[in-house]
Amino acid sequence: MVLDTGPNIIVTTLEKIWNWGRSRSFWPLTYGCNCCPIEMMAAGAARFDIARYGYEVFRASPRQADLLIVAGPVTLKMKPVVERVWAQMPEPKWVLAMGNCATSGGPFKDGYSVLPGCDSFLPVDVYVPGCPPRPEALFHGLLELKKKVESGQSGRGYKG
Repeated sequence: MVLDTGPNIIVTTLEKIWNWGRSRSFWPLTYGCNCCPIEMMAAGAARFDIARYGYEVFRASPRQADLLIVAGPVTLKMKPVVERVWAQMPEPKWVLAMGNCATSGGPFKDGYSVLPGCDSFLPVDVYVPGCPPRPEALFHGLLELKKKVESGQSGRGYKG
């Protein structure tokens, strides 16, 4: 005889604690060209202090990262490379599209080799618009992703 007791309180509580911890310890990996990564560096400087949110440790290896920040146009030639990087990242993992190039192709969208945004092949969680977006906009996107992860949402596509 098996009794159905409903959702397990311990598992539910542990999942909330796990999501709370995940939302405060993103390990970002960046892909970008020039403009937006400069703003990322500014966000890490003393004036903006990204360390207060716990996001200052940028990773060089996809196997150590759980957040892919795409900041720049993705070309047809680079698409397989970005897909391979995404595949090498361990679960759970998220994508933040930073800047107009990553969200829609930017000024290069009509070029023959530029994709119309990384959401055409990656499951983007948060969009950060701007050309380039200011560090405050990056913080806003990271905080929106933090809320999303903490609440356990698995849906994609917050456009902020």
